[in-house]
Amino acid sequence: MRGLTSKEEEIMGFFWKKGPLFVKDMLAFYDEPKPHFNTLSTIVRGLEEKGFLLHNVFGNTYQYYVAVSEEEFRKGTLKNVISKYFGNSYLSVVSSLVKEEDISLDDLKQLITEVEKAHKK
Repeated sequence: MRGLTSKEEEIMGFFWKKGPLFVKDMLAFYDEPKPHFNTLSTIVRGLEEKGFLLHNVFGNTYQYYVAVSEEEFRKGTLKNVISKYFGNSYLSVVSSLVKEEDISLDDLKQLITEVEKAHKK
C-alpha cells in the first residue's frame, strides 16, 4: 500500500468519518482561508489514482467514497514502518518500546496475556 502525504491523510480522514462526499462538500470542513476547490479536486483525484478512493457519477460531478478502510490503512502503515525501520521484526519493535520506556512492564505483561488468549482461540 502506498503512503499518503499529510494533506492526503487529512482528506481521507474526512471520508472515513463522513462517508461519501463531493469535493465541494469538503470545503465546509476547512476554516478560512479555505483551500481552492481545484486544489482539493486534484488531491482527491490523486487519492483515487492511488486506489484509496472510488467514485460514482452524478450528472457532471463525482461523489467519492473510500476504497480502503481506516483500519486497512493503519495496518498497512504499521507493516510498512515495521518493515522499513525494524527489518520486519516485531520483536525489535517491542524491544525498542521497552528500551525507550514507552511501554511499561505491566503493559508488556498484559500484551503477552492478550496474545496468549488470542492463540488459544
